Amino acid sequence: MGGDVPLRISLIPKTGVTFDTLATGWRFDWRQDGVHEVYLWSSVELIPDGRGLYAELTLRAGETLTMVLHWSGRFRLRQHPESKKLIDQTVYAWRRWASNLDCEGSQAELMKRSALTLKMLDHAETGAILAAATSSLPEWPGTSRNWDYRYTWVRDASFSNYVFRRIGDPSDADVFLAWVLTNVERDGAPHVMYALDGSQPPDEVEDPHLRGYRGSAPVRWGNGARHQLQHDVYGEIVDIAYQWSGSGKRVDERLWAALVPIVEMAIRSWRVPDSGPWEIRDKSRPFTYSAALCYVAIDRAIQIARRDGLPYPKRRWEATARQIRQAALTQSWDPRRRTFTENLGGNGGLDASLLTLPVRNVIDFDDPRMVSTTKAIAAELDAGNGLLFRYLPSVSPDGLPGNEGAFLLCSFWLVDNLAGQGRVDEAHELYESLCSRANSLGLLPEQIHPDTGEFLGNFPQRSAMWACWPAACAC
Repeated sequence: MGGDVPLRISLIPKTGVTFDTLATGWRFDWRQDGVHEVYLWSSVELIPDGRGLYAELTLRAGETLTMVLHWSGRFRLRQHPESKKLIDQTVYAWRRWASNLDCEGSQAELMKRSALTLKMLDHAETGAILAAATSSLPEWPGTSRNWDYRYTWVRDASFSNYVFRRIGDPSDADVFLAWVLTNVERDGAPHVMYALDGSQPPDEVEDPHLRGYRGSAPVRWGNGARHQLQHDVYGEIVDIAYQWSGSGKRVDERLWAALVPIVEMAIRSWRVPDSGPWEIRDKSRPFTYSAALCYVAIDRAIQIARRDGLPYPKRRWEATARQIRQAALTQSWDPRRRTFTENLGGNGGLDASLLTLPVRNVIDFDDPRMVSTTKAIAAELDAGNGLLFRYLPSVSPDGLPGNEGAFLLCSFWLVDNLAGQGRVDEAHELYESLCSRANSLGLLPEQIHPDTGEFLGNFPQRSAMWACWPAACAC
């Protein structure tokens, strides 16, 4: 590049943040807790103007501007040569990792960006897997559907582990399994979600100091879902162990001793109403997905035991697995509409998580009941242009006001089902359409505004980024 580039740099902290100068730069304090600090060093002089800091300059060919924003901990001056070295090392490391990815097909570059994003959302120190790195980006502009996603959901991690094994980098999946089982052993039972250190996330609070993105208040810290019952968690954990054992590893007696109590929890819980995979804030219901994943917990455990010669109560587990699967597929069936429904009893609405039943090997893709359910979901949850709503709040109450966007993950599940039912051309067309919605950085959102195509929800969000992988393999 050549020529001169005029620049104006502004750093304007939000309400509740103070800043002061240091000999080596600037310090920003969030006075609400007195703990979180951010340090800034700049190779150009920054001028305070009452609201924040700014600088105006012209950058000429061959000149470099360096700014370092450093989160908490011990701060030290970062001179330009050192900063450039760190950048070069970072770029080299990521390019080396990406060069080993097995990405093919028309969307190979998007799949590579997806894998990189998933890797970046992993917490290397502990093995935790973040859902997103942001909080309270709205699911619909101007509404209160704003949540803190800076935590690990076992459900998301279960699907993500498939991707890491598919791309030939199972180490993160292996570490996560050990991490989550350590947490379960410590706490005596699995939790729906975890903080990065394995503890429970803080209670959900609303921050009165922040107006929210585009006025979408409240901004929330912590997540109330930590207190919910979500019985699919048992199946998610055992399925992670099943994937691990399927990669040539043997489940030993110690690991088996950690899995057996989780299976027994699934057996005790499958009939109990819960908040489901979408974490509704309404009256609990016996969600079909939750019951199906309790079946998955037992089924995968039985397969592990058979493969590795481990002891288990054969008659009881096998009979219970048959019972739960039968209940999930019959009690959720609405014979009038000829479709599965969101909860046992057959009187609920449609729920896009039903599209995962064949993905989890609960039913065959081409089973007539699944074919008719797929058709009904594509029609009744249609948001236009290949997008799906995950459910309709007017039919399936979630206890929350306002609208939400189309849920991108659900459309990728639809791709899986179309391909599994032999409609490969339709699946491929939908897959290409969904991938075309990625931004210039190859990132996909959790939700999309069905009318404008605007990205909604926390971003980038893990579920949409991993979903393109199994869909690509399916079609």
